Amino acid sequence: MMGPRQEAQAALFYEFSLEDHVPQDHLLRSIDRFVDLSSLRSHLADFYSHTGRPSIDPELLIRMLLVGYCLGIRSERRLCEEVHLNLAYRWFCRLDLTDRIPDHSTFSKNRHGRFRESDLLRQVFEMSVARCMQEGLVGGQGFAVDASLISADVQKQNSSNPEDWADRKTDANDAPRAVREYLEVLDDEAFGAASEVKPKFTAHADPASQWTAARKGPAFFAYSDNYLIDTDHGIIMDVDASRSIRQAEVGAMRKMLDRTEERFGIKPDWLAADTAYGSADNLVWLTLKREILPFIPVFDNSRRKDGTWSRADFTWDDDNDRYICPEGKELRHTRRNYSDPARNTHGMKARNYGALKSDCQVCPSKAKCCPNTDTRRIRREKFEVVRDFARECTTSEFNPTAQKRRKKVEMLFAHLKRILGLGRLRLRGPCGVQDEFTLAATAQNLRKLAKLKPMVLATG
Repeated sequence: MMGPRQEAQAALFYEFSLEDHVPQDHLLRSIDRFVDLSSLRSHLADFYSHTGRPSIDPELLIRMLLVGYCLGIRSERRLCEEVHLNLAYRWFCRLDLTDRIPDHSTFSKNRHGRFRESDLLRQVFEMSVARCMQEGLVGGQGFAVDASLISADVQKQNSSNPEDWADRKTDANDAPRAVREYLEVLDDEAFGAASEVKPKFTAHADPASQWTAARKGPAFFAYSDNYLIDTDHGIIMDVDASRSIRQAEVGAMRKMLDRTEERFGIKPDWLAADTAYGSADNLVWLTLKREILPFIPVFDNSRRKDGTWSRADFTWDDDNDRYICPEGKELRHTRRNYSDPARNTHGMKARNYGALKSDCQVCPSKAKCCPNTDTRRIRREKFEVVRDFARECTTSEFNPTAQKRRKKVEMLFAHLKRILGLGRLRLRGPCGVQDEFTLAATAQNLRKLAKLKPMVLATG
């Protein structure tokens, strides 16, 4: 038979516990075990006034931001609504049913103020890295680095030629926050000083963003999200924002390696990356200065496009300081015999090597080697010995393993965009972009902890 109609009736008293209404296998319950913000208040103590109205608990704001980035809620206005309605979100944020939710504007006020001044978001990120190390998820032997393009929150229609934009009278006091931040980083290697090449367009709302067509499609404004990961379990060891050009991304890699060693005392034995990081100066920095094995394809423009033999087709004989051509003839820098052998050592300097004219004129492969010149000449670059060492690394037996592990950083970027929804930035300016990237990396580390260290559910 049909039951009675249910009508809502207000009760005088309720016995209600949030703890009982959050599922034991909920993601936030798994993440909560690894979130320790006990030191946060002491870290921010100097950034709060000792008088005036009591402020909103900073731990509450950070927990709400972690909820948003872990579950793909990137709008702070919507985040406040979701925390207000969702019992699991309230439980994670340590809010009771009767507690009020902060206004969405509170996040912006704190982000542009005490959070940025105290570098709080960086501390929260490093807290997640330290916890991953504590749980044994960081090996420290092998790292991988890569960068991914994230669309900036600007439109092409609101942009102009860089020269036209620079000629405009810009008053730093009246300019938007993103423009002021850009003016402050003009000498920063990650932004203004990354390259002397001027982009085709400059965005008025966010001039630090880079106009790029790196995806082989329609160009757009973007930033580069740089990740340095440990390849054992794909833990993000450091994150940095930069312009979307190769020089800036290489500079971000160096900054992240130095900062990881400074903060955690970890320096990898080897590093895997793609060709963008295979320039000669970067390989020298890795191998000679940092003593890290580079499993990185060498960035080499010596290959000829007309079908003739390139430098790679010649064999280098280091013991005799010469190249051997495919026909067995030698190319030397000089054929003079010095009384002081040290005068003829190649060392770290560029040198030209040439074959004898008598050998080239009668060579059956002259059409494949030097059809337009009498002899074949090869230039050996200044740091070619380092580039040769990198080539040996990429042809070693371990290189396939290193490159397979390197793909973990690409999987993190796919997770970042598809699951966490960070395909387009919401904040502008170098500082706002860094905040978004740092929070997203923190969320990914916490989710990785929850996945690899699952809760043991009680049975009974």
